[in-house]
Amino acid sequence: MDKLVHGTAADGTIRVVATITTNTTAEAIRRHQTSPTVSAALGRMLTGTLMLGATLKDFDRLTSRIDCDGPVGGIIAEANRTGGVRGYVRNPVAELPAKSNGKFDVSGIIGSGTFYVMRESGFEIGLHREPYVGSVPITSGEIAEDFAFYLAKSEQIPSAVMLGVLLNNVEPYVVASGGVLVQMMPGANEHIITIIEDTIANAPHLTSLISEGATPKDLLKTLLGVIEFEIMGETPVEFTCSCSHDRAMAMISSLGRTEVESMLAEQNGAEMTCGFCNENYVLNESDLIRIIENF
Repeated sequence: MDKLVHGTAADGTIRVVATITTNTTAEAIRRHQTSPTVSAALGRMLTGTLMLGATLKDFDRLTSRIDCDGPVGGIIAEANRTGGVRGYVRNPVAELPAKSNGKFDVSGIIGSGTFYVMRESGFEIGLHREPYVGSVPITSGEIAEDFAFYLAKSEQIPSAVMLGVLLNNVEPYVVASGGVLVQMMPGANEHIITIIEDTIANAPHLTSLISEGATPKDLLKTLLGVIEFEIMGETPVEFTCSCSHDRAMAMISSLGRTEVESMLAEQNGAEMTCGFCNENYVLNESDLIRIIENF
């Protein structure tokens, strides 16, 4: 099972998050049938959103969104406080040749645009609060750097963000997926920051560690080196969606009585596909009649 851990180091002046998302990314790819480069981008986005959520205390739903002019068109990921995450891309089959170093050209399929983060809260206690929305220009399109740039500019927290997705040509295609987030809080010692930066710069690639069986705690041990840390919490992670047959009926109902009556007369039913998880819902004649009766 995929897992996320969060903790602190250096007397609470360093905040750390690490997660393995191999199964989560594989499920997203399976549902959306994404091309290899889009798969890498979507996996990074899901992982980064989960880690960003782990740094927040007050939220019910956290959404990261990239609006861009590259072939992928845009990417959205949405996480909740219990480790559930879902996401989709506007063009799942966008593809570009690999870069000269053999790596996926994620920045190429994204191009330029804007990186958004929206934080919503109050759902569980029945309150409607205005969501917090922050945005920054896309700085690299590699996604990890864009999360770091957002944290530095919108949250004023210097952060190192590492995201990785390793694929092969055999289903389920995802060999390894995960990430690490290291944040320098107020009062962080400059010498410790330098040690961490040097250790990260010389550490093995994230996906190599994960493919060899590393746990989230192992990732932190490797990337923090001699700096000791304390795990404060652990959360299971999975691709999950809040859609359901009842929600599909509610969506069809929102179209209005005239539209629903037209569906009943012309098609004897209706179909709806969830953009986040690609699940297809079929509403039969009796479902539409029930909707009409409730107007």
